[in-house]
Amino acid sequence: MSDFSAFVKLVYSIQEADVLEDLLVGITTPHERLELSQRLEIVKRLIAGEPQHKIARELGVGVGTVTRGSKELAAGRFKALRVKSEH
Repeated sequence: MSDFSAFVKLVYSIQEADVLEDLLVGITTPHERLELSQRLEIVKRLIAGEPQHKIARELGVGVGTVTRGSKELAAGRFKALRVKSEH
Protein backbone atom coordinates (compact mmCIF):
# COMPACT_ATOMS: atom_id res chain seq x y z
CA MET A 1 0.00 0.00 0.00
CA SER A 2 1.36 3.43 -0.91
CA ASP A 3 1.79 6.12 1.70
CA PHE A 4 -0.99 8.12 0.05
CA SER A 5 -3.33 5.11 0.10
CA ALA A 6 -2.61 4.72 3.82
CA PHE A 7 -3.43 8.41 4.30
CA VAL A 8 -6.71 8.02 2.40
CA LYS A 9 -7.66 5.00 4.50
CA LEU A 10 -6.91 6.92 7.69
CA VAL A 11 -9.03 9.89 6.59
CA TYR A 12 -11.82 7.55 5.52
CA SER A 13 -11.79 5.82 8.90
CA ILE A 14 -12.32 9.04 10.87
CA GLN A 15 -16.01 9.54 11.48
CA GLU A 16 -16.03 12.71 13.56
CA ALA A 17 -15.53 16.04 11.76
CA ASP A 18 -13.64 17.59 14.68
CA VAL A 19 -11.20 14.66 14.81
CA LEU A 20 -10.62 14.88 11.06
CA GLU A 21 -10.14 18.64 11.25
CA ASP A 22 -7.63 18.16 14.07
CA LEU A 23 -5.62 15.74 11.92
CA LEU A 24 -5.70 17.94 8.83
CA VAL A 25 -4.79 21.11 10.71
CA GLY A 26 -1.93 19.24 12.35
CA ILE A 27 -0.39 18.09 9.07
CA THR A 28 -0.96 21.17 6.91
CA THR A 29 0.18 24.77 6.96
CA PRO A 30 -2.30 27.66 6.88
CA HIS A 31 -1.26 28.27 3.25
CA GLU A 32 -1.92 24.63 2.30
CA ARG A 33 -5.36 24.79 3.91
CA LEU A 34 -6.14 27.95 1.93
CA GLU A 35 -5.02 26.26 -1.30
CA LEU A 36 -7.15 23.18 -0.59
CA SER A 37 -10.19 25.36 0.12
CA GLN A 38 -9.60 27.34 -3.07
CA ARG A 39 -9.23 24.20 -5.17
CA LEU A 40 -12.48 22.83 -3.79
CA GLU A 41 -14.22 26.13 -4.60
CA ILE A 42 -12.74 26.07 -8.11
CA VAL A 43 -14.14 22.61 -8.79
CA LYS A 44 -17.55 23.50 -7.37
CA ARG A 45 -17.70 26.55 -9.64
CA LEU A 46 -16.56 24.56 -12.67
CA ILE A 47 -19.29 21.99 -12.01
CA ALA A 48 -21.77 24.88 -11.80
CA GLY A 49 -20.62 25.99 -15.27
CA GLU A 50 -18.77 29.19 -14.39
CA PRO A 51 -16.13 30.39 -16.90
CA GLN A 52 -12.52 29.66 -15.97
CA HIS A 53 -11.32 33.25 -16.31
CA LYS A 54 -14.10 34.50 -14.04
CA ILE A 55 -13.23 31.90 -11.40
CA ALA A 56 -9.53 32.79 -11.55
CA ARG A 57 -10.23 36.51 -11.27
CA GLU A 58 -12.70 36.22 -8.40
CA LEU A 59 -10.56 33.81 -6.38
CA GLY A 60 -7.28 35.54 -7.16
CA VAL A 61 -5.64 32.43 -8.61
CA GLY A 62 -3.93 31.78 -11.91
CA VAL A 63 -5.93 30.55 -14.88
CA GLY A 64 -3.58 27.54 -14.93
CA THR A 65 -4.80 26.53 -11.48
CA VAL A 66 -8.39 26.62 -12.69
CA THR A 67 -7.46 24.80 -15.89
CA ARG A 68 -5.86 22.02 -13.86
CA GLY A 69 -9.13 21.56 -11.99
CA SER A 70 -11.01 21.55 -15.28
CA LYS A 71 -8.73 18.86 -16.72
CA GLU A 72 -9.19 16.67 -13.64
CA LEU A 73 -12.94 17.17 -13.88
CA ALA A 74 -12.85 16.14 -17.55
CA ALA A 75 -10.85 13.06 -16.55
CA GLY A 76 -13.76 11.97 -14.35
CA ARG A 77 -12.51 13.01 -10.94
CA PHE A 78 -14.55 14.71 -8.20
CA LYS A 79 -17.37 12.16 -8.23
CA ALA A 80 -18.34 13.13 -4.67
CA LEU A 81 -18.84 16.76 -5.71
CA ARG A 82 -20.75 15.85 -8.85
CA VAL A 83 -23.19 13.71 -6.87
CA LYS A 84 -23.78 16.56 -4.38
CA SER A 85 -24.43 19.07 -7.17
CA GLU A 86 -27.04 16.79 -8.76
CA HIS A 87 -29.20 16.74 -5.61
